[in-house]
Amino acid sequence: MKPKLSDVAKEAGVSPTTVSRVINNHGYLSAQTKQNVFDAMEKLHYQPNSLARSLKGKKTRIIGLIFPGITNPFFSELIEKLEKSLFLQGYKVILCNSADDVEKERDYLRMLLANQVDGIITGAHNLGIDEYQNTNLPIISFDRRYADKMPTISSDNLQGGVLATQTLYDAGARHIYFMGNPNQKGNPTDKRLQGYRQQIEALGLGSHVHPIYFDETPMIKQASIRRLLEKGQADGIVCADDLTAILVLQVAAMLKIKVPESLKVIGYDGTDFIRTYFPDLTTIVQPLDYIVMMLVKMLMHRIDNDEQLIDEEDFVLPISLYRGTTI
Repeated sequence: MKPKLSDVAKEAGVSPTTVSRVINNHGYLSAQTKQNVFDAMEKLHYQPNSLARSLKGKKTRIIGLIFPGITNPFFSELIEKLEKSLFLQGYKVILCNSADDVEKERDYLRMLLANQVDGIITGAHNLGIDEYQNTNLPIISFDRRYADKMPTISSDNLQGGVLATQTLYDAGARHIYFMGNPNQKGNPTDKRLQGYRQQIEALGLGSHVHPIYFDETPMIKQASIRRLLEKGQADGIVCADDLTAILVLQVAAMLKIKVPESLKVIGYDGTDFIRTYFPDLTTIVQPLDYIVMMLVKMLMHRIDNDEQLIDEEDFVLPISLYRGTTI
């Protein structure tokens, strides 16, 4: 039996009116009261959006987007394209910037549930959030799996790592490094690193991973990159993203290392922004338009058929190579 608003009120030790005020964010309530209500909703797996739909018989026409930020060109373009596509479908969006903060993402997810959104598209970096597992709200994920039976759309990160490595090898590189996060599980760069290692082994070369982390400042990344390049060992670098690749090119210029004669560099993502303002950068291109089309199409299908079981869970789209002058 589905829990009722009165069940939440009893569990939280407040009145049903207070629960309604928390859900609708109406009037002043203490932070502790709100937390008690949210905790009770989570414990009972109470979903106010389902109640609202059954009572009102209509949708809110609002979609929640949860992403780690908008400063990265890839996420910026992805969010912009999602907003445009959803708007054409008659939906408005609420954008939630989760960064790398689990509690922040959990609070945003609770807020979206309380505000009765029709669905959520998420591409945040945080895993292990129970709210994703314990909701029947239509949710589609990009690149990472957050819960069982949640459809996931991604590009072929494994093949991207293979292609990047092979491209550097074909250009003459033999001491090829991977530059990215070697430790974060559930991250798409795991597959890119896996593809790099797979191809390095196939080519009979040595594997070299230089750690660079997503949340580090550009200055810290530059210092780390400089330490690597000053050793003069790498003649090819597979970067986990385009921004890291641009930093590598900047440090190489400062050290007067010639690209691509002495060092060959390949990035990852290939957004319109990068290819317009840094056209020399060779990069692995994720098919953003197709990613957005699949995310929106799958979400609309889930919203319109919320009782239907999902036959397929993963949709992996092909990547491509944009060839600049850095190889």
